[in-house]
Amino acid sequence: MEKLARFGISIPEELLKAFDEYIERKHYANRSEAIRDLIRQKLVEEEWRESKEEVVGVITYLYDHHKRELTDKLIEIQHDYYDKIITTQHIHVDHDRCLEAILVRGKANEIKDLADKIQAQKGVLHLNLALTTLGKSLPS
Repeated sequence: MEKLARFGISIPEELLKAFDEYIERKHYANRSEAIRDLIRQKLVEEEWRESKEEVVGVITYLYDHHKRELTDKLIEIQHDYYDKIITTQHIHVDHDRCLEAILVRGKANEIKDLADKIQAQKGVLHLNLALTTLGKSLPS
């Protein structure tokens, strides 16, 4: 079993109250578990933002498929990054909008560039980029 370290922190009461509400909403067993997850999350974010290492993730975006030439532009962008794209999933949300999910793997800056190019297209209504490291240097 991994050795645990204990430490104390000082925190304003209102912030602790909000944190305890967060813990309850997220169904954590205790504060320690929630703090460990938040620390890991920040370490992962820092690693993929600052590293040239490989990351994996998903780009999801909602767009108006009636926007003239948008579909062609989106396909062209994806072809420019074919070596970073694992697979795509196209979902018809309603008569006017589509959702696309792109699973990606590559260097963080290249994946971010792909997401930025998609988001910049007129007719893309919303985009979310979720990345994580491959976890090679992440403590458990």
